[in-house]
Amino acid sequence: MSEAGSSAGDGGPSGPSGLLDILNVASVVLDTEGRIALWSPQAEELFGYSAQEALGRFAARVMVHERHVDLVVKLFADVMATGQSWAGAFPIRRKDGTTRLVEFRNMRLMDDRGRVYALGLAADQTTVRRLERNVAMATRMVAQSPNGLAVLDTDLRYVSVNPALERINGLPAEEHIGRTVREVLPRLDADALEAAARQVLETGEPLVDRSTTGRTPADPDQEHAWSLSLYRLEDARGTVLGVAVSVRDVTDRHRAAVEAEAARRRLALIADASTRIGTTLDLERTARELADVAVPELADVAAVDLLDAVVAGRRTSLGPAESAVIRALAVRAVDEPDALLAADQPGQVAGYAPDRLITECVRSGRPVMVAHVKDDDLGRIARSPDAVGLLARAGVHSYLAVPLIARGEVLGALDLKRTRNPLPFSRDDLLLARELAARAAVQIDNARWYQNARTTALTLQRSLLPSHPTVTGGLEVASRYQPADATTEVGGDWFDVIPLPDGKTALVVGDVMGSGIDAAAAMGRLRTATTTLASLALDPAVLLEHLDRITQGLDHSIATCVYVVHDPRLGRCRIANAGHLPPARVRPGRPPELLDLPTGAPLGVGGVAFSTTDVDFAPGDQLVLYTDGLVETRTHSLDERLEALLALLDDPARPLEEVCDLLLGALHHPDNHDDVALLVARALPRR
Repeated sequence: MSEAGSSAGDGGPSGPSGLLDILNVASVVLDTEGRIALWSPQAEELFGYSAQEALGRFAARVMVHERHVDLVVKLFADVMATGQSWAGAFPIRRKDGTTRLVEFRNMRLMDDRGRVYALGLAADQTTVRRLERNVAMATRMVAQSPNGLAVLDTDLRYVSVNPALERINGLPAEEHIGRTVREVLPRLDADALEAAARQVLETGEPLVDRSTTGRTPADPDQEHAWSLSLYRLEDARGTVLGVAVSVRDVTDRHRAAVEAEAARRRLALIADASTRIGTTLDLERTARELADVAVPELADVAAVDLLDAVVAGRRTSLGPAESAVIRALAVRAVDEPDALLAADQPGQVAGYAPDRLITECVRSGRPVMVAHVKDDDLGRIARSPDAVGLLARAGVHSYLAVPLIARGEVLGALDLKRTRNPLPFSRDDLLLARELAARAAVQIDNARWYQNARTTALTLQRSLLPSHPTVTGGLEVASRYQPADATTEVGGDWFDVIPLPDGKTALVVGDVMGSGIDAAAAMGRLRTATTTLASLALDPAVLLEHLDRITQGLDHSIATCVYVVHDPRLGRCRIANAGHLPPARVRPGRPPELLDLPTGAPLGVGGVAFSTTDVDFAPGDQLVLYTDGLVETRTHSLDERLEALLALLDDPARPLEEVCDLLLGALHHPDNHDDVALLVARALPRR
């Protein structure tokens, strides 16, 4: 292991080393006759004699066994005569009679007067051998270890490095010694590493298996990962010497973990998409849900675009020279104002030339990926030169478009861009985008066809509803029809105002149970039948009986209906009810009330008689007819909602158009996905 030399230098004397304390080296000085002149405390411990007992005595008699005396005397004479030192192991005899093998170093000394002495240094051989083995083992392990090993001093400068660390860092030992990690490896997170090393120096607690990543001169183009372990080094006296660092390259494990985490996140994203995309049958909302899932996990900017012909319900295919007419449905980005300005805004229709990448994607039905976007590529991504500049300013560096394909038809494309995420789109990203697009395309297609069917049903229903004058037969009339929200099929609610002979007027509000085109068609047939029967001047109950029989023939349809005939000459209304909610009557000077009518059975049930009720209806009185979509909710009881209805009818003089707007705005609850038909009539003064 390559090491730096150590010296007190200009800093003055350094602290004592603990190594000599471990060896416990004994010092003995003999005069020319072999008598003991000096006797160290360590000698007392090693031989068992105190200084008083040893000083002045012949060393051979004190320190060795009788059978070795002649040999020792000869060795002593050789050292004193030749001046050459002698080293070796020799058995000594302690005061207690036991023997011990001791390592000796003997040499001749001379003082300033020319007097000669012999110096003997002795240490227990067992201790010496143990230290030798430890040093040999440590030296061999450090040199041959596959892990990088280093020692940093208390200033966190390299003191030594082993060959493995030289290979890991790509630098020879001499370029480490005396320098800090920051100086040697500037492309690592030196602040974190130095903070960890200082923590170990201060606390003595090791840090084991701490991960870090970066690049070294050994492989400057690839990021590697290492596991670091740091330990504080102390000598036998507890003096802190520095920090030992073990470095293990775990790049393969790190990459495997990163890939596993990426796979886990991809699976989580797909699972998230399964629950978040297609929560409704609203086309724009489904597109927004897809864009929301893609950002920021997959891209920094996402747009969902459909071919305009597809939105209109037509199949289309593009030829090689044809432009693509694209309708933007959703765009999503986080803190990317330039990229958002460059994108087509939701609802906007734009033409993309044949050479544009999104045109290529929807024409071929295959993904288009530009992993590393260059300036020339931006012209094929953006719709216009202005958008090119915005995308360049946003820093778009990677692009991916995948087709939205459902039931064999290309609907449009999911358009993805990266600006903040430094990584280019990869093969794995492409597979993930295709999976998201495939799942979302089915939901988008369902929403598209549902929306087309709903538009058809709504058009049919609106065409069946009447267009009536605001004043007729002694009544001022206002009405509203509000279809269900875009996520719900059109229902069968209707109203009608029918002029009758003798200045009378029939008012009708009904609700065919069910939804969709079937309900709208049934509603149209019932409205036509009601108009025809009303012209016969039938009693309201009799008219409902005819409607009941007609309804029974409408493919198991069931409907509720309230039928009112107003006679201005008598100042009254004749009312029959078929399972419908009761009308509200508002009279000046009196509190609003729900009319107490026999409820009757819904139309289509059959076999139940209906009854007619006469109620007073003087000039200035109001009658409010409505369907259940106005008052029913999932969270409130019907009684509570009807009380709320009456509370809003507090002003008999309020204009009827305002009454309609007030009731719809205050009562039509967002969680009630049902149509509303509302009809309000006020009796006019007699002429």
